[in-house]
Amino acid sequence: MSTETVNYHADTELSQQAKTKLIKNTYLLLSMTLVFSGVTAGLSMAFNLPHPGLILTLVGFFGLLFAVSKFQDSGLGIVLVFALTGFMGLTLGPMLNAYLSLPNGSGLVMNAMFATAAIFLSLSAYVLTTKKDFSFMGGFLTVGILVAFLAGLGAYFFEMQSLSLLVSSMFVLLMSGLILYETSNIINGGQTNYVMATVTLFVSIFNLFTSLLHLMGFMNQE
Repeated sequence: MSTETVNYHADTELSQQAKTKLIKNTYLLLSMTLVFSGVTAGLSMAFNLPHPGLILTLVGFFGLLFAVSKFQDSGLGIVLVFALTGFMGLTLGPMLNAYLSLPNGSGLVMNAMFATAAIFLSLSAYVLTTKKDFSFMGGFLTVGILVAFLAGLGAYFFEMQSLSLLVSSMFVLLMSGLILYETSNIINGGQTNYVMATVTLFVSIFNLFTSLLHLMGFMNQE
């Protein structure tokens, strides 16, 4: 066996070990942040905290997201991930209280949670099993999320319920695509940082859940 062949097998083994470590670290951190976000959401609900408002929510989210990206390769990056996901949990609490006050509100929240979990687990399992490359979706997702975000702002400021429902439907599809895209990046080498992988998947799950909750809440009023 030539030296080149030995080196190739050694590099392949190291690459596989790095990939396995990345997957393990990503899903471990994701699980921890989901629990932490659930705790902060629960505290927000228990103390009946008011929603911070659109402006403060956007400033907090994008500010913390920028900080995570800047310090993604340091220990501070992990602390900032918990700060970001905890903040998102706090903003979720008032929304959950509002839905829980509706008739069959607890059923709506549980159904949205189960649907979110089912979509995330099934899409993740599909990519992890097939190892299919979804990197081609990157450009489409970037444009789609930007369009949906701007449309969401329009629906908020002009109080257009039909547009708001359309935006929620778009986000269900876009976040499902983002789960496929980021999971594919993790296993195919497009993403090598578990901190950023965790944040992307967390944001996908968060937006998927809130969008499904909005759609189910509307259907419950019919």
